[in-house]
Amino acid sequence: MKTARNEKAGAIIAAALSLPGVMAPGLARAESAPERGEIAVKYLHYQDSQPGLSRIKVNAPSIYVMVPLSPKWSIEGSLVSDSVSGATPRYHSAISGATKRMKDERNAQDVKITRYEERSSYSFGLSHSKENDYLSNAASLDASFSSDDNNRTWNLGVGFAADKISSSNDPALHKRKQTLELMAGVTQAWTANDLVQLNVSVNRGHGYYSDPYKDPDVRPDFRNQAILLTRWNHHFTEMSSTLKTSYRYYHDNFGINAHTLGAEWVQPLGEKFTVTPSLRYYSQSAAKFYYDPVYDPDVGAPYPPGYFTDPPRYASADQRLSAFGALTVGLKVAMKVTPNWTADVKFEHYEQRAAWRLGGNGSPGLDPFRANFFQIGLSTRF
Repeated sequence: MKTARNEKAGAIIAAALSLPGVMAPGLARAESAPERGEIAVKYLHYQDSQPGLSRIKVNAPSIYVMVPLSPKWSIEGSLVSDSVSGATPRYHSAISGATKRMKDERNAQDVKITRYEERSSYSFGLSHSKENDYLSNAASLDASFSSDDNNRTWNLGVGFAADKISSSNDPALHKRKQTLELMAGVTQAWTANDLVQLNVSVNRGHGYYSDPYKDPDVRPDFRNQAILLTRWNHHFTEMSSTLKTSYRYYHDNFGINAHTLGAEWVQPLGEKFTVTPSLRYYSQSAAKFYYDPVYDPDVGAPYPPGYFTDPPRYASADQRLSAFGALTVGLKVAMKVTPNWTADVKFEHYEQRAAWRLGGNGSPGLDPFRANFFQIGLSTRF
């Protein structure tokens, strides 16, 4: 069953596991193949809840492998399998009877091959993800070009994803969705201790965006998205520490405007340990077709006013399309076990509330949403 996990938890899980997506450029890219390979194994446990309801639990093991093939070529890939169980998420706080049990499993794989030149690199990637009611295939091309002094790198990329959507509630449902993503960015070594980056992405999608497990839920059959991402890393030489900051602005034709502010402090402790506390704030406006549900005790489900006499073209009471703010607090501890082996553990707590929306109150009638992430990992270079 496709649940809130796919758009909320699923996205967070992918980010937490650092799995490659359609395009995921880093702050910098070397123009020669890595001299050593890497294998990383991670395990993530996720649990979310609302008052009076322990909702979705996710367990997700993953493995990542990168192998240099020659001074000019490298290949990398990852596998992840996440199992989902728990109570079906209620898509608005006042929904009653949302205790139907569900189980689902998603398996995803991706691979990317990179060619390195003197001051440029070129990558081609493929990814595949499959679950009970959702199938996704994606491909990407990206390139980077460095200046003569190697202090500036330009990144260009294009990605395409094709999805198939079905529903365990409706065997006759067979829908499709396609997304084209374009990205351009620049990374600059501003000083010996400062690295800055600016990325701009534009996504164009069309197809099925409604949620087949919510009623009523009718959304536009296209989605245009624009994303601006800035990063600044500053290294404090005297403390051997690094401050990593980021700001992300998001806008789409659904009417959602979102802001994300993030900060991490990377602090080595001796020769073996590194501690990284993090803080992230997120705020979004509501979609134009989101409505605050009015509950009819006879019907038992939320419908917008006048829905049965003059139904709107688009409507959704999905809490993820509402106006809210959210905070994420995290801590990661890494230990260098040997010169080639590293172990790490990470914990994050996410909390979402309507009152935390930036610049005004959020959507009314929403219970707080909470989620905890716990991740352990082990990696080696060879």
